[in-house]
Amino acid sequence: MRVELDRMREGKEQKLGSETNAYRLLAEDVLWSGVAIDSLAGRYLVSLRNAELPREAEEWLCAQEADIFIKHLEKGEKHSPQPLRKPRHPLQFSICENGVRFMMDMGSGYSQGLFIDQRNNRLDLRRNCQEGMTVLNLFAYTGAFSVCAALGGATTTTLDLAANCLNRCKENMRINGINPSAHYFCRGDALHWLRRFAQQGRLFDCIVMDPPTFSRDSRTGGIWRAEKDYSDLVALATQCLSTGGSMLCTTNSRRLTPETFRTIVATGAGPAATLSSVPMPFDFFPETYLKSVKVTM
Repeated sequence: MRVELDRMREGKEQKLGSETNAYRLLAEDVLWSGVAIDSLAGRYLVSLRNAELPREAEEWLCAQEADIFIKHLEKGEKHSPQPLRKPRHPLQFSICENGVRFMMDMGSGYSQGLFIDQRNNRLDLRRNCQEGMTVLNLFAYTGAFSVCAALGGATTTTLDLAANCLNRCKENMRINGINPSAHYFCRGDALHWLRRFAQQGRLFDCIVMDPPTFSRDSRTGGIWRAEKDYSDLVALATQCLSTGGSMLCTTNSRRLTPETFRTIVATGAGPAATLSSVPMPFDFFPETYLKSVKVTM
């Protein structure tokens, strides 16, 4: 197993090149059931889904000169990853993805600051943005899509419920030489803001949506589920999309197959839309949990 992990690391790092140092070293279920390992700028994050850390994996990890963190993916688990041994480096650090820097924080809770499975989508957005374009990033978290769109030349609007996420987006912009004051930030519910934008007649050239698979409205008690409500979200977003604009719709719901999710997006987008599916990054193969559909109007 040690030799296999060494070969995986060497092969993936060679393919990714020097501009990316955050990737999935070991895809889930490839060597051990329920075990995945991410390499993050010289640190290792082990994700366990209803599994224990295998002895062979622990031996390989402990032989590396790197900080190691363990993250449990059981339902309801929301704690920060726990170090396998005392960390030698700060919990906050930056990673590099296709030449773009993003801040990570191993002590920030369940999510560390960047969903590395979205790497292909971020690169595609950056390549397709240009000066004068407007991009709306919904459910933005730490604003990685906004950073890439801004680097491509677009003016971005970043929307999230948490003020801390918006602040982290601004930090990600700054470390990439972007002035946050040239962009817009909105705190609040995505559905509320989409309705408001539609009423104002405010349109965007591109909209990015990566909503949670499940959420509860603290004010109304209403429940939003991707499998039943995503098509309505797409339909509402199309009202804020410029003619000829595009929309990236993604979900990591394991209940939805790629075919079912594509049908859901098509229902919301309407018959005039053109849809294309985007695969996960190669280093996640054979995982298929992240579904991505690009919509062009």
